[in-house]
Amino acid sequence: MPTYARLPVSFTHGEGVYLFDGEGRRYLDAISGIGVNGLGHAHPALTAALQAQVAKLIHTSNLYHIAEQETLASNLTAVSGMETCFFGNSGAEANEAAIKLARLYGHHRGVDKPAIIVMENSFHGRTLATLSATGNRKIQAGFEPLVSGFVRAPLNDMAAIRQIAINNPDVVAVLLEPIQGEGGLRMADTDYLRQLRELCDQKQWLMMLDEVQTGNGRTGSYFAYQQLGFSPDVVTTAKGLGNGVPIGACLARGTAASVFAAGHHGSTYGGNPLVCAAANTVINTIVDEGLAQQAAQRGEQLRAALARELAGDSRVVEIRGRGLMVGIELDRDCGELVALGLEHGLLINVTAGRVLRLLPPLIISEAQVEELAGGIKTLLDKLD
Repeated sequence: MPTYARLPVSFTHGEGVYLFDGEGRRYLDAISGIGVNGLGHAHPALTAALQAQVAKLIHTSNLYHIAEQETLASNLTAVSGMETCFFGNSGAEANEAAIKLARLYGHHRGVDKPAIIVMENSFHGRTLATLSATGNRKIQAGFEPLVSGFVRAPLNDMAAIRQIAINNPDVVAVLLEPIQGEGGLRMADTDYLRQLRELCDQKQWLMMLDEVQTGNGRTGSYFAYQQLGFSPDVVTTAKGLGNGVPIGACLARGTAASVFAAGHHGSTYGGNPLVCAAANTVINTIVDEGLAQQAAQRGEQLRAALARELAGDSRVVEIRGRGLMVGIELDRDCGELVALGLEHGLLINVTAGRVLRLLPPLIISEAQVEELAGGIKTLLDKLD
């Protein structure tokens, strides 16, 4: 089905931060499969782990105990400070689990029609529930009727949240991204998030963070919330967790950790031995090699290099981000930069029309950061 507007290239193999096409041409991958390949391409530890696991066992189902899944749950709760995990196959499935968890939590509290506050310009997935939670009318159009039970508010507007709290007694949770990736690298203010945490505590709402894109070392700590001094009740993750092997996870703590019981949710493939072997290797590599801390350093270097290279370019509105999640907002739409980048051996992405999004692998070197910044300068010089 023609659901993708694909670029005219096909890659045959990758090495580190680079991809190669069938003609042997090399491309600097500054989008990492949309924030997925944090360890880059053909990482030797991941390759070895997958080969070893495939030779032993790929799938048994969640009818049985899965040792690799239990190890992954231990690893994830250790790096996150959470208590329990549900494993699915994607970020959308992780967010579906969070939405179901919040609704069941509400029903346990006697709320007949539980509501979840979500943010304008957010993105949580393309299933019907996550599409309904998403704050992007463009991708919702044509798929009505949408799932009810979501109340929308502007990001960083605490007054709007407080007004909803007054007017809607059915609210049981808030779901938001620390940084809106698809929404144009819009960042939730630290003070806003802290006030939101306090309000959730006061109202006994669940604070649920979608860290599908910001997690797994991307923003300079294993999860973005770990830079804020508090934890959510629920956090979802995927993308970089498997480095390309499909896996998603919904983590919970406190009251939220015990909401689900047997039969409340499930997945045929979720958390099978193969994907868990991949995710365990990813976590161990990120932790053992200090890649989250390295992402913080390389991110600072990248933003400084971009500021230097693009100084004086009146089209640049702002360079923002955290860790190796960086956005360059222009004063005009710039979707043509993606094809232009391909011509120049640079893989990038434009989101929200005019925000150039950079999500390079966490393993990117200092020299490659400078190469990336110089490449962006070249593209903008060629932009009409």
